[in-house]
Amino acid sequence: MYVPVYPASPSPALISALIAAGYQPVPIDDFAGLDARRPDEGWTAAVVEAVEDVGRALALAYKLCDDGLAVLLVVDRTATESIIGEKCYADFILSPIDRTELQARMRRLGPPDDVDDDILRFGDLELNTATYQATVAGEPRDLTYMEYELLRFFVDNPGRVWSREQILSRVWGYDYFGGSRTVDVHVRRLRAKLGEERSSWITTVRSVGYRFG
Repeated sequence: MYVPVYPASPSPALISALIAAGYQPVPIDDFAGLDARRPDEGWTAAVVEAVEDVGRALALAYKLCDDGLAVLLVVDRTATESIIGEKCYADFILSPIDRTELQARMRRLGPPDDVDDDILRFGDLELNTATYQATVAGEPRDLTYMEYELLRFFVDNPGRVWSREQILSRVWGYDYFGGSRTVDVHVRRLRAKLGEERSSWITTVRSVGYRFG
């Protein structure tokens, strides 16, 4: 699911939130970049970050709308008055960005009809919850049942810090009597199976637990 993002240097928080929601952000600097970087399967929607030059951002948003794209506008809380009455966006979200809200609003803009509800995505990771298969960049990953469940929990809950005890109760269940080291062992195995480039998706938060994304 490819999404053109304006400006060409969007905020890291926006890029991270889009990837966590399963989208592939493609930064563009102007309307000409829309066709130059258009993927074969087309665009899902567009995101315009109207934080610095709001006027220019709105002008581009109108062009994207005229091209048939639904636009999600990202606007600073102090600049909401400047977008009142504008008809160049289908929805908007305030910054700083909440990842869960962004995912919900992007889904409202109309993901492709062939999106499978059984598939969870994060970047190039796909988890098929019906078959318990996991792939990274299209390559299968051999996960044990609990490794899969832990990764599924992380993908379902990106951005938040979870303690080891919380992870144990939510993934292994309240009746599990193993120690918190069980979580550490499974995280280490997951990082190895995700590969060096993606192992950083699971961040250790010292003295607390783990964060995904």
